[in-house]
Amino acid sequence: MSEKHNIARAAGILGSATMLSRIMGMARDMVVSRLFGAGFATDAFFAAFQIPNMLRRFFAEGALTSAFVPTFSATLTRRGEEDARELADICFTLLTIVMAGVALAGIIFSPVIVGLMFPGFHATPGKFELTVLLNRLMFPYIFFISLVALCMGILNTVRHFFTPAISTVFLNISMILAALLLRGFFQVPITALAVGVLIGGVLQLVLQLPVLWSNGFPLRPRFRFGRPEVRRIALLMLPSVFGVGVYYLNIAVGAILASLLPQGSVSYLYYAQRLFEFPQGVFTVSVAQAALPSMSRQAAEGNMAGMKESLTFGLRLTLFITIPAMAGLLVCATPIFSLLFMGGAFDYAKAVNSSQALVYYSLGLSFVALTRVLAPAFFALGDTRTPVWTAFVAFLLNLGFSLALMGPLKHGGLALATTLSACANMVMLLWFLRRKIGLLGGRRVVVSGLKALISAVPMALSVYYICLLCDWSLAGHKALKALTLGGAIGAGVAVYAVCARLVRSEEALEVLSMIKRKLGR
Repeated sequence: MSEKHNIARAAGILGSATMLSRIMGMARDMVVSRLFGAGFATDAFFAAFQIPNMLRRFFAEGALTSAFVPTFSATLTRRGEEDARELADICFTLLTIVMAGVALAGIIFSPVIVGLMFPGFHATPGKFELTVLLNRLMFPYIFFISLVALCMGILNTVRHFFTPAISTVFLNISMILAALLLRGFFQVPITALAVGVLIGGVLQLVLQLPVLWSNGFPLRPRFRFGRPEVRRIALLMLPSVFGVGVYYLNIAVGAILASLLPQGSVSYLYYAQRLFEFPQGVFTVSVAQAALPSMSRQAAEGNMAGMKESLTFGLRLTLFITIPAMAGLLVCATPIFSLLFMGGAFDYAKAVNSSQALVYYSLGLSFVALTRVLAPAFFALGDTRTPVWTAFVAFLLNLGFSLALMGPLKHGGLALATTLSACANMVMLLWFLRRKIGLLGGRRVVVSGLKALISAVPMALSVYYICLLCDWSLAGHKALKALTLGGAIGAGVAVYAVCARLVRSEEALEVLSMIKRKLGR
């Protein structure tokens, strides 16, 4: 089986598992919005959750995965399973010790961290104190999720993708049950959500361990921290923290600045980001995670032509998926919030404010996705400096755009600033990677993107006109809204598939071929 087929197959598995997880995430956010709305308590919770969640995104799942997978893959390829098993044990032991210290420090210094990140909360009595309490309850989550990320790296390298992707379902289930069943036990009901986060982190780790055992990696303590591969992972992680995680750092900057805007702004950005992450998590992260083991193995073998082909296919597949997803989010932003979140403490004005942020985030979906594929390519090649410099420039641009746009556009300006900086980061990564390894098949990537764009235009128009059949400002009418939005999405998918087939999109043909092989079996 070719690497293109391997990547497409792995992306399909990851996408299917992540789809279920994201659906549960939407259900979780619907429960939260209904029970707690968007205001004092949700601002405090989302701000408190932002801190360990940010560490998870650009440290655990970002830098750790990008540093560990290439090194672990090279060890497995060149030195065999026994050496790879020992390396996995050592990394698990060292990470347990380090992250226990990080979690403890986060609990102790939570008032300082919250004060620095959300200075605007001091202006509202009790808001800062509630945020500190929730942050202390949730900070140990980073300990568990970092170990989960290491397990994910091991399993993905041996081509087991489903379990790591499906594990976040348990976080969402835990938070939903905690919100519904435990909120009456706390003086501040939203505290139950923080307890749900912690329980969910434990469940995610417990799920990975038996799967690792069955795949030949029964993790146990080993203390040979001087092994060269461990030093290499540590050296790769330091720049990877910034290189891979700058987008999430920019999201955190947006949340910090949103704390200075009218109450509810932090929540609007959070809800919009959650919906934005649905296609990103289901499709783009899946492609990036599927491509990284292939690129790492090919780089370890010295197969540069193969690595370029894997990278180019990953970029083309990303555009094929994200361009219609972007068009769909732009057209359906308000209908989605009206259907999923309107009701209880979440009224139409809050839906409109949240959809405004989603529109600005959605414009950058392809930029963010391409960056997620490009940055790990540098780490697979052993280049840790370039992604750091491009990320640093993107971070400065985001800060400048945010300060310039948050006045006239409020929270929408913060979302737009994230999109603009993501575009700049993507362009810089492409330029430097081409200089480093030569031609990347850019013409094929551009042609694939244009075909996707041509196919997405009639799709967006069909979705737009179907959505006009419903008045989304009215409360209730969930069945009618669901039928209308579901019909619009179904029609959009069909129109896009037909148009992609008519323009002979290579990616559409590859996906169709994969489906036929599955049905044939």
